[in-house]
Amino acid sequence: MAGHSQFKNIMHRKGAQDVKRSKLFNKLAREITVAAKAGLPDPGHNPRLRAAIQAARVQNMPRDRIDRAIKQGTPGAGDDTNYDEVRYEGYGPGGVALIVEALTDNRNRTASEVRSAFSKHGGTLGETNSVSFMFNRIGLITYPASVADADTVLEAAIEAGADDVSSDEESHSIITGVDSLGEVRDALEAKFGAPEGAKLTWQPLNTVAPSEDAAQSLLKLLDVLDDSDDVQNVIGNFELSPELLEKLG
Repeated sequence: MAGHSQFKNIMHRKGAQDVKRSKLFNKLAREITVAAKAGLPDPGHNPRLRAAIQAARVQNMPRDRIDRAIKQGTPGAGDDTNYDEVRYEGYGPGGVALIVEALTDNRNRTASEVRSAFSKHGGTLGETNSVSFMFNRIGLITYPASVADADTVLEAAIEAGADDVSSDEESHSIITGVDSLGEVRDALEAKFGAPEGAKLTWQPLNTVAPSEDAAQSLLKLLDVLDDSDDVQNVIGNFELSPELLEKLG
């Protein structure tokens, strides 16, 4: 029976991982389609599309799935579905400020899902700009740590016009201005190859450390939001210690 239970647990975990991977691919494909529709379907002349394709490749998304997503966003060759870029803002458990970015073909459905997630997990959905003043809008470029040592990346980033660089054992994070993201990315790509990611995001001005109970509710809220097909990114001003994360599992 123990072996049978172990087999069932393994299959359950594998099934859950497959579902999560499928959802991730759907999100990546949607971003590729929107990027292709917003500009040319050629990544060489469409920086957003190039970044979306690279993000998909990092997650080992199949090439035919990437090509299919590009085709869906190509005028005259794809479908007629239009996705709107929508931002939601609010407070999660423990007073954590959250920004939720979504791509949706039905604003009412997405708004209802996000509002329900906040209310069921101790949060409050606010109006647009209700928390974004607590963040800076930035460009973020990421490379694996193996691409070069921290000093080399720092020097190259400064020469390219980046604002800041943070390096650790796993990765290099290069911060740029909103308007200089493309220029810095192109300069670094010429030196180090394509980055793992290059996108506009939000950087909190200050962080808060929620209590254990609040953190547990916060993680549940984040899981529910991440499970939504429409939600692309969730950014918060929280900071959870490794010890607390390990305790919460």
